[in-house]
Amino acid sequence: MQHDVTIRFEGLPVSDALREDILRHAHKLWQVAPQLQSCDVAVRHAEHRHQHGNRYLVHVHAVMPGATFEAGRTPTKDHSHEDAYVAVRDAFDAMQRQVSEHVRSGRDGGKRALLSRDEDAA
Repeated sequence: MQHDVTIRFEGLPVSDALREDILRHAHKLWQVAPQLQSCDVAVRHAEHRHQHGNRYLVHVHAVMPGATFEAGRTPTKDHSHEDAYVAVRDAFDAMQRQVSEHVRSGRDGGKRALLSRDEDAA
């Protein structure tokens, strides 16, 4: 099944290896929430430093019926996000937490509605 994943490299060269890593993370996201309609990912440098390395900013935007999710943040002052793969992993981890919580709350909400209906009938 083809998923709608858009990847943009803003202000830096396209990396096929990083693109494949992003697609792998997006595929995992679809396993958690098959109802996702799209996933847009933007990768860019957080700043332009040449002596101490550039940190990456990865922003993920996902849409499913009735919900929109955003993940990605300005990297902290530590150096972990100087590795683009770590920045991608962190952004998708945050996205997966949001989507999982939404999916779980939807399932629980349905169970709660059934339980309260059964209690009303008793």
